[in-house]
Amino acid sequence: MLTNLIDQFYTDNFKDRGQEKFYVTDSAKCPRALYFKFKKYPKKDPEPRVLRIFDNGDYTHMRIATVLFGLGIIRAVEIKIPPQEIISGRADAIIDIEGKPYVLEIKSIASYKFQKLENPEPDHIKQVQLYMHYFKIPDGILLYEDKDKQTLKEFSVKYDPFIIQDVLKNFKQLKEQIDKDILPAIPENIESWRCDYCEYREECQKIQ
Repeated sequence: MLTNLIDQFYTDNFKDRGQEKFYVTDSAKCPRALYFKFKKYPKKDPEPRVLRIFDNGDYTHMRIATVLFGLGIIRAVEIKIPPQEIISGRADAIIDIEGKPYVLEIKSIASYKFQKLENPEPDHIKQVQLYMHYFKIPDGILLYEDKDKQTLKEFSVKYDPFIIQDVLKNFKQLKEQIDKDILPAIPENIESWRCDYCEYREECQKIQ
């Protein structure tokens, strides 16, 4: 009974926001899925369990930010990038360690992924690179927390203009396709799990 009430709360309070710009977090997503989102194709709403996962990630950010405030190294939290024509986004934090600024991105991941994590995930590298680019800060940190054990791992990231060039080129190309109603191809090297969990999977399969 109680679980049903909790699930219903998440379902009732879920709001599907429209999208007019790309988010920084879209930098590694399937271009076809983004096309469907911009064009408001029918999609499957996220399950309450998934919405709780998002909630948990937000609380992780707040908890770690509280510690960083206590350490006195926070410059800003949830800071928006300067206004851009087709991209928007908010970095988790900008911190200062020994007088040097860093863009900080905080990620909470499942224990089985955390244990195998030896390098930051490519999706996350693209995100922090974009924030570093727009804030003109050449150094970043990706901080991972194990959801189950609260163990931490951190990775330093250096600004890479080649990554930025590639990401911005892809965004520009996709924006042109959206404006001209040109359906993007599914990337040949896309990981199968993206398709398995895609909210537009049914619509995509109709076209294939």
